[in-house]
Amino acid sequence: MKILVIEDEKEIASSIKEYFKPNGVQCELVGNYKDALDKISMYDYDCILLDLMLPDGDGFDLLRELKRRNKTEGVIIISAKENLDTRIEGFNLGADDYLTKPFHLSELLVRIQALIRRKNFKGNNNVIFNEITIDIFSKTVTVNNTKLDITKKEIDLLLYLIGNENKVLSKSAIAEHLSGDMADMLDNHDFVYAHIKNLKKKLSAAGGGDYIKTVYGLGYKWQDD
Repeated sequence: MKILVIEDEKEIASSIKEYFKPNGVQCELVGNYKDALDKISMYDYDCILLDLMLPDGDGFDLLRELKRRNKTEGVIIISAKENLDTRIEGFNLGADDYLTKPFHLSELLVRIQALIRRKNFKGNNNVIFNEITIDIFSKTVTVNNTKLDITKKEIDLLLYLIGNENKVLSKSAIAEHLSGDMADMLDNHDFVYAHIKNLKKKLSAAGGGDYIKTVYGLGYKWQDD
């Protein structure tokens, strides 16, 4: 899971990143309107955490820009503004959730997870694709009732592929999803091939179907033939 945290209070942003890291969430941090606009122009995220009071702009304007560009990321507003009118305006502009500061990081995490489940997996805690079952909470994968020995990265990759069924995902998009925007700084994205290869091998060994298709020159696609 890859999220963008638009928050000018560095302590809050850093605490979110550190808390989410062991939970398999890649966090990119920006502290102002301009950098946030650059990020949403160049990358896609599973979810965006949006502070409303930025030093060089209004978070609502960023929300309007996201909708104008038809971006599909889930948006959770995190703000010290707790009046009813502000919350209503946020939802009317397209925010998916609103959390007033101060908040517990544990609550923020479950709200993000709930949002992703609603958007990508119809609200289910267990993602089921034919013989494959992924328990999002326990981070376990079973194929034909056999539990796989699988890494966090591979589960994240599996969820990303299934959540984008029948869509071609480029190597760079997969690399960004698994490693965050730092993927741009890597010399190559060969690690994507390694993760794909390992995941296919583990699924096949447990009797899983050959759902991961290589689209030569473009990337990979999850497809049930």
